[in-house]
Amino acid sequence: MAEEQKNNPLHGKTLERIVTDLVDRYGWDTLGEVIPVNCFLINPSIKSSLTFLRKTPWARKKVEDFYVETFHG
Repeated sequence: MAEEQKNNPLHGKTLERIVTDLVDRYGWDTLGEVIPVNCFLINPSIKSSLTFLRKTPWARKKVEDFYVETFHG
């Protein structure tokens, strides 16, 4: 299994770390422009974003893809 994960840039990254890193880099406003979901646009917080993203696979994929593009692209 470790062999499968060695090329995965998300390996070992929690969703909280991913969101926090993106917010630190871009801020909520820019993140909401790039991925226009209410958890980034209306009273954003890490907690509300994590709740939404854990329940919404398509939005989580967009966030993970943006993270990979930003930090590993």
